[in-house]
Amino acid sequence: MHEVLGSARDALNPRRRALALRAMREEVFDIAVVGGGVTGAGVALDAATRGASVALLEAGDLASGTSSRSGKVFHGGLRYLGQLEFSLVRKAAHERNLMIERLCPHLARPTPFLYPLVRPGLDRLVMGTGLFLYDLLGGRAPADMPRHRHLGREATLREAPGLKPDGLRGGLVFYDAIVDDARHTLAVARTASRYGAQIATRVEVIGMLRDGRAVAGVEACDLETGERLRVRARCVVNAAGAWADLVQRLAGEASLEVRPAKGIHLVVPRASIASSAALITRTADSVLVARPWRRFWIIGTTDTPWNHDRSDPAANASDVDYLLLQANRWLRTPLRREDVVGVYAGVRPLLGGKGLATAAMSREHAVLEGPPRFITVTGGKYTTYRLMARDAVDAAARSLGREAAPSVSAQTPLVGAERWAAMLNQRARLAREAGIPEETIAHLLARHGSLTEEVLDLAKERSELARPLEGALDYLEAEIVYAATHEGALHLDDVLARRTHVAMETLDRGLVAAPRAATLMAEVLGWETKRREEELLRYRLMVEADRLSEQQATDSEAVAARRDHAARSSVES
Repeated sequence: MHEVLGSARDALNPRRRALALRAMREEVFDIAVVGGGVTGAGVALDAATRGASVALLEAGDLASGTSSRSGKVFHGGLRYLGQLEFSLVRKAAHERNLMIERLCPHLARPTPFLYPLVRPGLDRLVMGTGLFLYDLLGGRAPADMPRHRHLGREATLREAPGLKPDGLRGGLVFYDAIVDDARHTLAVARTASRYGAQIATRVEVIGMLRDGRAVAGVEACDLETGERLRVRARCVVNAAGAWADLVQRLAGEASLEVRPAKGIHLVVPRASIASSAALITRTADSVLVARPWRRFWIIGTTDTPWNHDRSDPAANASDVDYLLLQANRWLRTPLRREDVVGVYAGVRPLLGGKGLATAAMSREHAVLEGPPRFITVTGGKYTTYRLMARDAVDAAARSLGREAAPSVSAQTPLVGAERWAAMLNQRARLAREAGIPEETIAHLLARHGSLTEEVLDLAKERSELARPLEGALDYLEAEIVYAATHEGALHLDDVLARRTHVAMETLDRGLVAAPRAATLMAEVLGWETKRREEELLRYRLMVEADRLSEQQATDSEAVAARRDHAARSSVES
């Protein structure tokens, strides 16, 4: 099936990756971007749409770090009003609106959030004032995001009958937007590719090239083959997120202090909480949010220092118990451990602040220049990635002594946004023509937007691809193939954890779905039997390691359990 590899400029696959690597060896780029999370992908898109030549290198998969492990909400940051960060809230709320109205309406879903009140006078005054400011700072909101409203006790219980009635005095409802973070980052990267950016995943930057004191590119290692390559560039932008200080050290700088903070989220069935709105409330040191996610709720988050391997954050039993405890303070029917379908952990790149708790650190981003022709962008929050990218490209232009064209990323819809609204209206016709249920078409449109046609084309060529994936019936087999032909998936976990969310949406963490998914990928990517079995083993070990860590009391114990499991598995294999 090698012939099915997408040839469109925005298609990411092994063929496109090989072309990108060849270009990286042969050309001199205006900008080399280190990091394939949402900020790095955003830098590549902003720079490419301003006319710059761009190479993006990512050591793992697109969004494999923080950008697939967020709270999955585009939001203004209501809690940052309490920290008097009005500018950040205003910027983030405007960006949220832009995503919904123009840039990625297929991936961002306006959603009501309910804040329950237990002290009707003080809470209503304080939160009501905060939400008035939230609406005001957000400017003109999309039509399906009305202003906040006050609810009495009975109206609150009608909105969220799953809340404990005892002590409840009312509520406030406001709007933000749920977003599929991993697919959004992928869409940003594919859009950058459409405009000429060369993108290569599984390529780790291991050093810097020099022209005197100035940085002149990067030295990298292709982790798929072990080959070294030198990527020449007039400027390097370090957008490595939680790893930004480590990349900065490769350039001989140590001015950046990143304080990694771990946040975990739980996934529970939708029937576990009776509410038509997401729920948000304060905890002692942060906020608790339960947001709807397809047939599930995602509950989070924790906010604690992470002092271990940043590429492998581990949720421990204390984290899980803490979130269940905080949620059960409000729920009529308590959540139990056995209700938890999935758990995921991520690391936030906070800029510190000695002595500051991670929850109190600023989410404003920073753009640092130095050494010459080396720019670092870090901090910030997912919602404001586009502003971070714009500022980084502005700094890169200054370092080159150039006047850059104005940023046009605010006017550049992401792949899948074009014709999405019309296709949504035509879902009944699409369902008839494809011979699949209309609700399946709606699911595809919410994940792929107008690119749904490309997924359906695969199913037309091979009718069996129109059937649901065994062990993960929310997804079609065609989506697994499409992940390899168009979305840059090179490994099994790329598909099960990020192109789909099977890993967090099934009780078995995707183990039942893995064999068929591996077979479909093998057909496209040319895997022999041995490689397919290696991918299955690697995925199973990842699942086992996650489950082990969730049984440990502390981070140190979770890390040790994962390490011991890896050692035992290596001996056995």
